[in-house]
Amino acid sequence: MHPQSRQDYVSVSFAGQGNGGYNNSKQWRRKSCWRKWKQLSRLQRSLILFILVILFICGIASYPVFIAQLRGITLYTLNILLKRLFLCNHLPQRKLSNKRGPPILQNRIQKKGNTSDTVARDKVVDSKNGKKETGVISTCCVLFVPDASRLEAVQEAFRHAWKGYKDFAWGHDELRPVSKSYNEWFGLGLTLIDAMDTMWILGLKEEFEEAKAWVAKELTFDKNVDVNLFESTIRILGGLLSTYHLTGDIVFLDKAKDIGSRLMPAFNTPSKIPYSDVNIGKGTAHPPRWTSDSTVAEVTSIQLEFRELSRLTQEPLYEAVVAEIMKQVHKLDGKLDGLVPMFINTNNGQFTHQGIYTLGARADSYYEYLLKQWIQGGKKENQLLDDYLQAIEGVKKNLLQKSSPNGLIFVGEVSHGQFSPKMDHLVCFLPGTLALGAHNGLPADHMDLAKKLMKTCYQMYVQMETGLSPEIVHFNMHQGSTRDIDVKLADRHNLLRPETVESLFYLYRFTKDHKYQDWGWEILQNFNKYTKVSSGGYTSINNVRDPDYPSPKDKMESFFLGETLKYLYLLFSDEPDLINLDKYVFNTEAHPLPIWPSTV
Repeated sequence: MHPQSRQDYVSVSFAGQGNGGYNNSKQWRRKSCWRKWKQLSRLQRSLILFILVILFICGIASYPVFIAQLRGITLYTLNILLKRLFLCNHLPQRKLSNKRGPPILQNRIQKKGNTSDTVARDKVVDSKNGKKETGVISTCCVLFVPDASRLEAVQEAFRHAWKGYKDFAWGHDELRPVSKSYNEWFGLGLTLIDAMDTMWILGLKEEFEEAKAWVAKELTFDKNVDVNLFESTIRILGGLLSTYHLTGDIVFLDKAKDIGSRLMPAFNTPSKIPYSDVNIGKGTAHPPRWTSDSTVAEVTSIQLEFRELSRLTQEPLYEAVVAEIMKQVHKLDGKLDGLVPMFINTNNGQFTHQGIYTLGARADSYYEYLLKQWIQGGKKENQLLDDYLQAIEGVKKNLLQKSSPNGLIFVGEVSHGQFSPKMDHLVCFLPGTLALGAHNGLPADHMDLAKKLMKTCYQMYVQMETGLSPEIVHFNMHQGSTRDIDVKLADRHNLLRPETVESLFYLYRFTKDHKYQDWGWEILQNFNKYTKVSSGGYTSINNVRDPDYPSPKDKMESFFLGETLKYLYLLFSDEPDLINLDKYVFNTEAHPLPIWPSTV
């Protein structure tokens, strides 16, 4: 039995079967479409043609811009656009895992009982009011930004920063991007040297070659200039050694030998604790004009570089002078459960200004280099390991606290027995260092603590109106607090620092949890939004709490190219052999140096 025919039904019979019938059907469909088109009014047809022409013209005109801007647009913005286009009922207001390949929309289905129900829940701390919010996502499309696009976004950021440096500060220490000028610190091309291994890692061969030519032809250390021992070691000596190992080009080793030998007068002190400043032309050294002290972090964070220089040159003196520092600090009184004061005297070799313990400025990289020297030397120097493990226990016992209302774990300070909830952005090196230790066989709870502190460092960004962290924060610990984080007026600046993205890199490399990549992506976008200078370069800003006018400081630190962008690129890469962490250890300026081969 056949259903009753509808009144508007048209029956058409075709002669022939098989291919002839199929071809006739196609012909009929074409005629049917043409008939429908002819049935439209002249106004309707004109309107459709007009829209198609406009879309075609706009598509051609905007294609290059679209490709350039695609890397910078936030996932949040794309989700909002997709919502308005009704492509899915609800889109997540958070970023989910990256997948390789082109940007795609994928359905994530979670089975619930006998029904297929797409449900995802996520707790976040709202950046406006500090409250936890739980979002329920149903029938969602999840937007993935591919790793390749993120890597290209870092390359573009580097090229933009490099353009500013090349146009306005070539051969000088630091770019002042707003005034299109430069700042001179040592007069040794700090930004260029700091950025060389970054260019190599990012695959920017053209930029690398022009920088290499400057190093080979223009860089000279025969200058009557005072340099800071610590800064010139980690940036210049470390950068040259790293670039030599990555490229094998002897020009970088020769320059490293030159600067290394010129820094040696700093160690000619009564206590063997080095002076802070060296005149690399005259061969003289001295402490700062206002004190005979050096900072503990500075004298204990030059070891990786001088040890490696000793290994390459077969000159034992370089390693001997820095090893002596570690031996003396190991024996000193004045520590708090392995935590060290911030200053040490170059005359008598004793700690000064005792009673203040921090993992922030003037002490931070002491702890980092305890672990990294142990790793660099093949995990044989147990004194370094013991000091590191004791210090981490000291952190847990004396410096760890929880914020209110959301219970963020943070690292504060102790001043003469009183706890202060102050935490420098510099302390955000610690999650990465803890994760590196756990990867090398140290207690598993180090990784647990690393993850908790990583969340806190991320919140230091999220809870600011610009999405960028201030230099220093204070955590609320009192019940009834509405915000976890407060920022004093004098601490609201952002210097384009790398510590948080550094730790994100380590956490992602060891856990493969894509949320760490997503957090880094947010940070990169906010750097682009609030610190990028149109003529070239990026600038530090004075106020992370004011998105309308963050107040540029007109300075691009060399570590933005040497560290921040390098760690972002490595964070977005899924290639474990791109600086394999079982073969290289990073110095505190993000310059990778080789782990020494075992002699056993």
